[in-house]
Amino acid sequence: MTKIKYISHFKANSEVELFGLMPDGEAVSLYQLTNGNGMQLKVTNYGATLTALKVPLKNRELVDVVLGFDTLQAYIKSFDLKSAPYLGATIGRFAGRINDGEFKLNGKTIRLYKNNNIHSLHGGNIGFSQKIWKVKNLSSGRNPSITLSYVSPAQEENYPGELSVELTYTLSEENEVIIEYIASTTEDTIVNLTHHSYFNLDGHQSTISEQEMRVNSQRLLETTSDSIPTGRFLNVANCPFDFTSARTCPSKIDNTFVLNKEKEFAASLFNKRNNLKMLVYTNQPGVHIYVGGNCFNTIKGKENVDYHALSGICFETQNFPDAPNHEYFPSSVLRKGDLYHHKTIYKFQSF
Repeated sequence: MTKIKYISHFKANSEVELFGLMPDGEAVSLYQLTNGNGMQLKVTNYGATLTALKVPLKNRELVDVVLGFDTLQAYIKSFDLKSAPYLGATIGRFAGRINDGEFKLNGKTIRLYKNNNIHSLHGGNIGFSQKIWKVKNLSSGRNPSITLSYVSPAQEENYPGELSVELTYTLSEENEVIIEYIASTTEDTIVNLTHHSYFNLDGHQSTISEQEMRVNSQRLLETTSDSIPTGRFLNVANCPFDFTSARTCPSKIDNTFVLNKEKEFAASLFNKRNNLKMLVYTNQPGVHIYVGGNCFNTIKGKENVDYHALSGICFETQNFPDAPNHEYFPSSVLRKGDLYHHKTIYKFQSF
């Protein structure tokens, strides 16, 4: 990667470098934030993607707790894998699946592009995770942050309305990654944004199989064999997905949990090997949890690591998948003149 000289308003705890070039020659940058504790966050404006998150342990050693790639070309190539991992990406316009790629809005049937068998997944063929975002602001000092923006044209992936999105990553002095989304539209549409980092508190080159997870939820969404919600809620009691008490991460999970009071944590992850804990907070009604990261020995992860099916775990805070097709789910409709506001916090504690 080629270093670029600091721009005048970038301070010692925020810097930028060239990350690579798009096929059309457009430059893509990589930005780093560092808080007063030495915690480091890196994000690229390709897909508003978080590429690295180095968290200080009690002994001040830094551990990179998210999966990622070393090059822009690897991120681009990852979308050609048989199951794109979306490592660290921002997902939109709609996170999760939409049944048969269609929904009704204001009495009209909207037919989206289908990219997951007969369904639409994570925004369609080319979602927000493959777009070049503009950097609107980069702030230093205490609680450094970066704000990125993207304007999705009306009818992009067949979604109605021009959707304007601002996304801010803040690295707090309490070792929190605060992610905040604001969106508005020129006409009624649907929106469901989320963050898709794969976390591994033992380091991105390890496995999550021995780490302990807890989810503040007594219910999850019932789904079909295609992972489409049926509209029913299942009680987690006495089932394999009961994480009301801390249990080791499952080897396979791809489920949406219905969250309790929003002021309480949504989920937690703990690694006893280094006594590092992550707490997840959100104002969203659900958290979709997914274990994976497999790059099928085709693309190397950071530091030449081969990511596998147990490399990381996602906590995708969001509205429910297929929400537009279920009247009893929280509404995902964003009306013209209204604002979409989503806030999620990943808080790290070292013991």
